[in-house]
Amino acid sequence: MTTVEFWFDFSCPYAYLASRSIEAVCAAGGARLELAPMLLGGVFRAIGAGDGPMATLSPAKAASNGRDMARWAERRGVPLTIPPAHPMRTVRALRTLLALPAATWPAAMHALYAAYWVDGADVTADAVIAAALAGAGIDAATVAAALAAADTDAIKDDLRARTDRAVALGVFGAPAMVVRRPAAAPLLLWGQDRLHWLAAVLAGWDPDAGPPLTRVPADPAADAPPVATPPALDFWFDYSSPFAYLGATQIERVARAAGATVRWRPMLLGALFRDLGTADVPLLQMVAPKRAYVGRELERWARWWGVDFRFTSRFPLRTVLPLRVTLLAGDHTSALVARLFRAAWVEDQDVGDPAVVRALAVEVGLPADVVERAGEPATKQALIDATAAARAAGVFGAPTAVVHGAGGPLAFWGQDRLDLVAAALRGWVPRAG
Repeated sequence: MTTVEFWFDFSCPYAYLASRSIEAVCAAGGARLELAPMLLGGVFRAIGAGDGPMATLSPAKAASNGRDMARWAERRGVPLTIPPAHPMRTVRALRTLLALPAATWPAAMHALYAAYWVDGADVTADAVIAAALAGAGIDAATVAAALAAADTDAIKDDLRARTDRAVALGVFGAPAMVVRRPAAAPLLLWGQDRLHWLAAVLAGWDPDAGPPLTRVPADPAADAPPVATPPALDFWFDYSSPFAYLGATQIERVARAAGATVRWRPMLLGALFRDLGTADVPLLQMVAPKRAYVGRELERWARWWGVDFRFTSRFPLRTVLPLRVTLLAGDHTSALVARLFRAAWVEDQDVGDPAVVRALAVEVGLPADVVERAGEPATKQALIDATAAARAAGVFGAPTAVVHGAGGPLAFWGQDRLDLVAAALRGWVPRAG
């Protein structure tokens, strides 16, 4: 039988969101769910991540993360409140959970998550822990015994060993799902936004071997009926991003299904990063286990979408020239964007080479002198202005889709948010903006 280990810590809002759905996903897929508590701070320390990625976010990205959490909570009908004291130390709550009878763990997990992320209660306090567990139907004597046992070396060692085991499995954040299938290696999936992938795996998909038989959207509203007047859709990108390449292969499909049209918005990502105080190449700044996972996930996304992908040998790419040429492409923009992205992320061509860019531009119908025109002052300024416009629109990474609808502009960062983009194109206006 397939088993899904759910690695979590009460301090993570994304793990909380996943906890509200993972039991149903596993039940629908015929898998046994195994709860796997870990100390997330201990994981971060073990892999050299300091206080974790949230501690180093730029203001723009931190604000986007807050909106993203609220949007997912809204779409799933899950209450979510960020406590003023967040992040709270959860070691006491985790040890108490470990000391409880295993049969009570699901109810205890939900109760402690609710105390933190619904009530905003101080889960470092024994009284709060006890009240939450009592509300879950766990008798007072069992709770008292668990609180007392939480101080013992055996329980402390248990939590430490579980955290070490998570690290050994490649876990670098929460939530993490480790799928153990008969006659197959363990499969790590990270993030509450990969629950649709988990469902696909339980239905037979091997993300390291080929495309799924059926792609189920992360959000059901992605397939809602189109609205009478679809919103405008901007797709901000730089050829330097493999994530933007993957998004670019799908964004016209998403727009077309909703009756919308894509407005291609090139920007110089490195200049934007410098303006925002972000590392020039964030992928290279990731801790080793996360970087390795993201590399595998790029290939998995390509399989999910059914597109070709090969990580370039020229990373990081030089993209100033192709971006400037894109600004001159006019009616050929869509074709040029697709051709340049494919050259960079499938064919491993050097899209910073003028000869390569000229050949690709001519291939899609542009005049051969477009490369020379890209060096003119007006074109250079146009890319500077485009990048400034991206920042003014709240863009901090690529790709970013901005839906201009009745509720105002809604920005969605990441090619893994295309289902939310599809929902917004069909009229969804998130309360969180």
